[in-house]
Amino acid sequence: MRPLALSMGEPAGIGIELALALWAARGQVEIPPFLAVGDPAAFAARARLVGLDVPIAEADPESAGPLFPDCFPVMPTGRAARAAPGRATTDDAEGVIEAIRLGVEFVHSGRCSALVTLPIAKAPLVAAGFPHPGHTEYLGALTEALWGRPARAVMLLWAQEIAVVPVTVHIPLREAPDRLTENEIVETARIVVRDFKRRFRIEHPRVAIAGLNPHAGEQGVLGSEDEAVIAPAVERLKAEGVIVTGPHPADTMFHAEARARYDVALAMYHDQALIPVKTLAFDRAVNVTLGLPFVRTSPDHGTAFDIAGTGKANPASLRAALDLAARLSREPALE
Repeated sequence: MRPLALSMGEPAGIGIELALALWAARGQVEIPPFLAVGDPAAFAARARLVGLDVPIAEADPESAGPLFPDCFPVMPTGRAARAAPGRATTDDAEGVIEAIRLGVEFVHSGRCSALVTLPIAKAPLVAAGFPHPGHTEYLGALTEALWGRPARAVMLLWAQEIAVVPVTVHIPLREAPDRLTENEIVETARIVVRDFKRRFRIEHPRVAIAGLNPHAGEQGVLGSEDEAVIAPAVERLKAEGVIVTGPHPADTMFHAEARARYDVALAMYHDQALIPVKTLAFDRAVNVTLGLPFVRTSPDHGTAFDIAGTGKANPASLRAALDLAARLSREPALE
């Protein structure tokens, strides 16, 4: 069985200790084998700091599986991590980026089955000259470089009880209405429908699309975008055979009865999507990148600098991300 590639993420955050804690608990919970990609010394130092007896072994994709029962396998990036827990530095940017790139490369070559990424801190990366707003956009760029074709990456927040995609993502809220176009909504929905069929194996995905304004605009009284932009997108998707409804008032879309009527919701901006997900499944939600030729998941939380190095962080979301990556990559995607 090919291992999952697990990129190190921000070394000053909680990601490293979450991976270590999960490996240490492998006798109590089932965990798919993974290969961590990063600085072995950083993993070893964090294990000592939080009191975990975890033997670290340098490995590659071929040796990670056999080593996994007895050692925590790490593929070195060749960049030492310098940050102390809770204190990120731009000095680590190159190593963080290289861990992601190597993970994608291992999946591209077939040596790893899927990519799971630990949380990154955007500020030190941007300060170091990183040109992408986040993981999702960088993965799209890597796809074009390695697979030779452009990819439009789409962020999905998934848990057993809820699945939501934000159409606009890492932009200031004041810019979201201007970035929200009919074509953007339609293209996002097409990718979502395709990957829910291919990856999640839902033959006829049901899509609910949120409005932008309160009460979905109240027929134009509370804003024009719902009627002028979102409703035409819904009609185009219906004409293409998509099972889609909307625009719905966002405040009534996420209670249990409403969620039973759809498989995935499209939200119009970042917090409209993430607030219901983190309210319903804070410790279990997974960030999944759709639109790529490979499976990528991540825990749906940040670096949590305030508790890094304390051993208090909950690994449930990382476990869910590993489980989902293994599940989605276990069988060939449907075409």
